[in-house]
Amino acid sequence: MRFDILTLFPDMMAAVLDTSMLKIARDKGCAEYRIHDIRDFTKGVHRKADDRPFGGGPGMVLKPEPIFECLESFLSPEELNSIPLLAMSPQGERYNQTMAKDLSKEIRIVILCGHYEGFDQRIFDGLPLKEVSIGDYVLTQGELPALVLIDSLVRLRPGVLGDAESAARESFENGLLDHPHYTRPVEFRGMTVPEVLRSGNHAKIEAWRLEQARLCTQERRPDLLEPPPES
Repeated sequence: MRFDILTLFPDMMAAVLDTSMLKIARDKGCAEYRIHDIRDFTKGVHRKADDRPFGGGPGMVLKPEPIFECLESFLSPEELNSIPLLAMSPQGERYNQTMAKDLSKEIRIVILCGHYEGFDQRIFDGLPLKEVSIGDYVLTQGELPALVLIDSLVRLRPGVLGDAESAARESFENGLLDHPHYTRPVEFRGMTVPEVLRSGNHAKIEAWRLEQARLCTQERRPDLLEPPPES
């Protein structure tokens, strides 16, 4: 799975992509990361990628020219309309595990990291970008959401995780949050691992885990248990 990442902070992206499971995935040949510095496509000695907004107001806006030229430097017109182009933006569609599973089937994804007050609207008018948001809050830059998205996709690719069952047993995979987990020691400061988990009875353990997952979901995310709206 290849990721092309358009960013103003290539060193920030490279540092995280060269760590932990993201690095392991790359070393295994399961993922490839290509970082494109938007400033390489700016004009002038100051490599200015932003400017003041028309109509006034605070902040700066990302200019359209370097974004278009950067994309066109490594994508053909056909690829521009066939490869998923994602822009990390608080105005985008809310990201969730369902979207992650769908996107993880792609072999190539392009991600545009936002910054400042946002993008010049002509970037969206002239490019088939899909805006994606990781939550209802605002961050200083789009590199962090992009890394969240990449991490969530890479771990779903075959061969990345040590145990393929790991991803299938986590929160949201079956419409529930995950159940509680325990490890050694059996007793810690008066807190004890539930006896059922030490029983060796796999049927009872699975039943306990499912019930705990339902209780956890009911308490913390009851919206996940609501039936989908009728179409």
